[in-house]
Amino acid sequence: MTKPFSIRRRTLLGTALLLAGGIAASMPQVARAEATEVRFARNLGLGYLPLYVMQDKGLVEKQARAAGLGEVKASYTPLGNPTTITEATLSGNADFGAAGVPAFIIAWDKTRGDKTRGNANLRGLAALNAQPAYLNTNRAEVKTLKDFTDKDRIVVPSVRASYQAIVLQIAAEQTFGPGQHARLDPQTVSLAHPDGTAALLSGKTEITAHFTSPPFQDQQLRDPKIHKVLSSYDVLGGPASFSALWTSTAFHDANPKLTKAVLAALEESVALIKADPQDAARAYIRIENSRLGVEEVAAMIAHPEISYDLTPRGIGTFTDFMARIGSIRNRPADWRDLFFADIHDRTGS
Repeated sequence: MTKPFSIRRRTLLGTALLLAGGIAASMPQVARAEATEVRFARNLGLGYLPLYVMQDKGLVEKQARAAGLGEVKASYTPLGNPTTITEATLSGNADFGAAGVPAFIIAWDKTRGDKTRGNANLRGLAALNAQPAYLNTNRAEVKTLKDFTDKDRIVVPSVRASYQAIVLQIAAEQTFGPGQHARLDPQTVSLAHPDGTAALLSGKTEITAHFTSPPFQDQQLRDPKIHKVLSSYDVLGGPASFSALWTSTAFHDANPKLTKAVLAALEESVALIKADPQDAARAYIRIENSRLGVEEVAAMIAHPEISYDLTPRGIGTFTDFMARIGSIRNRPADWRDLFFADIHDRTGS
């Protein structure tokens, strides 16, 4: 940090030097300016609705002005693969990443204590929501995981890294026994939700199942040829955070006011979603250029199994499992180990 001014060494009277030094000490230090642009990379679907509403309503810009940061530009890039989202934050092409909780946990684990890259040491700013993910199939004879054959292909957003992929591993171990978590891994393929939905509905590809999320799972189930095999809530024993927003420690620490503005924007977004699901649905439809109806999307948002809440929930269920099977090297002692102190006052799990 530079001083507001410096005193050139001259031959001056001692009293003058003391006076000048006293003035310099009393002057406030000039704070380094925070970023004037913040870039988000997010996954697709209603699990990221708070970011859709933030974008539609200009909430980051609003909260940044309220924090005295002036005009801040917020941009949002939709990416259908959580691994790509992590890479965007690590490469410096995005300041914040938003994807499923397991992908975030893997990113935290891989960058923990890494001092070689300025964008490493990724930590969470908040959870985004809790919602069930459905494993749907177009094969009538598939009732449980045991009914899948070697010829079946199951779509997940990212193999062995996405929320759906990890829940499928937990379900496989529950179905086939200890040590069998990877039983269905060879049959999983990575596709973005819209592409997986199109493949499943067509019935003309090797894709016979899709582990997805709202609104894609709801769109699929409108087709009588599609049925649900299981819900993530069945596997996890109830609601748990589906998605999270994270950033690097370097960005967080260099931009404390802007980071708090982002968190305030998230809080406002969640409040708006709860107050008016229809307006939130319109925001989602506008940004996605979706053909879904407002009433249909609003009903999904207000579904009793879905809640928009920034408090991390059920994080330990994932970290314990992922550490046990070797998906992560570091087992956190508490959910707070993964998140910045900004939300440590919440009652998470």
